[in-house]
Amino acid sequence: MLALIKKHRNSTAEQQQARVISLFSLVGMSITLLMGIVSLFGDNTILTIVLFIASITYLLAFFSVKRFDISISATLVIYSLYLLMFYLVFSGGVSLTGPLWIFIVAPVSVYVLGLRHGLINLSLFLCIICIIIFLPQQWVEHAQYSNEFSLRLIISFLTMSFLSALYEYSRMQAYISALELSRQYQELAMRDPLTKLANRRNAAAILEQEKSRLQRNNEPLSVLLCDLDHFKLVNDKYGHNGGDMVLTELSALFKEQVRQQDCVARWGGEEFLIILPQTSSEQASVIAEKIRSSVEQYTINFVKHQIRVTISIGISQLAEDQTIDELINNADKCLYQAKTLGRNRVHPT
Repeated sequence: MLALIKKHRNSTAEQQQARVISLFSLVGMSITLLMGIVSLFGDNTILTIVLFIASITYLLAFFSVKRFDISISATLVIYSLYLLMFYLVFSGGVSLTGPLWIFIVAPVSVYVLGLRHGLINLSLFLCIICIIIFLPQQWVEHAQYSNEFSLRLIISFLTMSFLSALYEYSRMQAYISALELSRQYQELAMRDPLTKLANRRNAAAILEQEKSRLQRNNEPLSVLLCDLDHFKLVNDKYGHNGGDMVLTELSALFKEQVRQQDCVARWGGEEFLIILPQTSSEQASVIAEKIRSSVEQYTINFVKHQIRVTISIGISQLAEDQTIDELINNADKCLYQAKTLGRNRVHPT
């Protein structure tokens, strides 16, 4: 159950990231297409071609989000953006305004790539930008910027990178906190708060899952319905704190007596349901007798008192055409028979 919830959370996060990448791809395609059309009326043919290529790349990224893995779209978006920025800084764009576009790189990088990889990529990106800006003209002819403009551009980019990283860190912390809070709520919804065992709702879901899985493999499934004998007398004599202590310690004892694949759940007030996959009623009877005997010999220390209790157990094995409700009802009838016959005993189906 928890694995399914975790899988759903991961799927939701991926869907959200896919939507953002799709939106950015669509916006990037629209802007570069518009700028490319405007550039057609100018005299910079290379810039026009670069803008149209970028527009086509963003279009491919937009369609690849749904058709392929999201990482392919993320790679197209990020590195096509980097290449476009390198060209705009190198060529100067229109009237040396090309470098002004590099500020969109920081927030996109840390969101798409994550905080750690985003910062690494931003560091490399800034190094290449610095190389382009301060590259000697005698080596390669490129757009010339004043030292004041270059310095302010780099400082502004570092500031934007810091703010983007801070925002992404805060966003991730809020997301992690929300996931943890959701996990705690899910845990409360599926666990009994006193004994920390699976509650009735969780046990019913596990039974349905086990029924589907074991019927496919043609394997048996049995349950033990356990009830504490004369538990009301315990509450009357030792108070509810004493009764809670009995329930808590017996819960731990039950878990010690079963296998790892078995499930112990608190079914009602003093009733416990033990789910035994791959177990016939004959095998379940052996386990039930072992549990009954362990409880009979167990002593619970409460304040200055030593409390001894016994349990009655009804056993039921799932038939091929039987529902879960019928399985539980059958175990309940067997438990009633165990009570009728004198308690502190196991009654098989």
